[in-house]
Amino acid sequence: MLLAQALLGGHAWIDWPGAYIDALAYNGQHYIIEGPLPAILLMPWIALTGSANQTVLAALLFGVGIGAAYALCERFSLSRSATIWLCVLLGAGTPLLWCAQLGDVWFIAHVSAVCFTLLALLELFGARRLWLIALFAVCAAESRFTLVLVIPVYAALAWHYGERRPLAWAGGAGVIAVTACLWVWYNLARWGVPYDIGYTAWYHQDSAGMPVGSPFQLRYLTYELQSFFVQYPDFRSQFPYVIPSVAGVALTWTSPALIYAFFTRKIGAEVAAMWIAAILTAAPNFVYYVNGFAQYGMRHALDFIPFLFVLTIFAARQGMRAWTKVLIAYSVLASSYGIWVWNVFVRTGN
Repeated sequence: MLLAQALLGGHAWIDWPGAYIDALAYNGQHYIIEGPLPAILLMPWIALTGSANQTVLAALLFGVGIGAAYALCERFSLSRSATIWLCVLLGAGTPLLWCAQLGDVWFIAHVSAVCFTLLALLELFGARRLWLIALFAVCAAESRFTLVLVIPVYAALAWHYGERRPLAWAGGAGVIAVTACLWVWYNLARWGVPYDIGYTAWYHQDSAGMPVGSPFQLRYLTYELQSFFVQYPDFRSQFPYVIPSVAGVALTWTSPALIYAFFTRKIGAEVAAMWIAAILTAAPNFVYYVNGFAQYGMRHALDFIPFLFVLTIFAARQGMRAWTKVLIAYSVLASSYGIWVWNVFVRTGN
């Protein structure tokens, strides 16, 4: 909301209210380092009323994203029952719902990225209008920067499907070119250089970071593997006994149903593209200096979960086993428990 107000005021720096708002101090001003797309979406609302509720936008993006996921399942002729199971997994068995019901700056970025990634995939596996795929892709990337890595995957799959029309490719390239120009302008307005230095500068200022170097380093891989696959919740002697760590809980314990993505038997261009997309978007998160912190589950996994979701669709076309439904039910219960504990105990300090 603060960034939307700033952009409407004709500048990129925000009116910083204090340290409880994450913003990078730079050249005497404070700047938001996350992708600007959620702020851009809030601009019409703020222009009319002067303020906005980020959580409402997060809820709307959540709804659109789940709608796109449902349509994706239908596009691959999945049964109604399997479609509902998988959409419940995505919506309530991953960190997505936790992020959406809070709407904080870090979390709305994830919801927005998932929403627009699913819209891009829906178009890619449907009408394949390249300008629209590009638009959804850059919206996802301007929510979570790691999603820029999958744009070549979308292009390769569109080419595989037989899209050869020069005008169509020009439309997609035009969307990306305009976005790139706007991105250069935005970086010049913030940092005085055409590229983004926000996350690196934040790493140099953050107490968890280092005064020099990149926030992406191989030495953080072990820490991230521990976070994504091992990290347990905290336990205490009084009710509610099991408390999700503020630093997160591994996907192994919160969203084990995602393992269903590994059970697709069909090997082809679509499966390969989704695995490549998942790996590309996962890679930066596995060498980043923090795992997301102040979270339930592993919210950074939402960068690659949409591609795992498509893989679960491919697996479900061969029929859903009982164990899959059990894992989905568990994932939903784990997510619901985390949301309850976070709002009742963690946020209130009890």
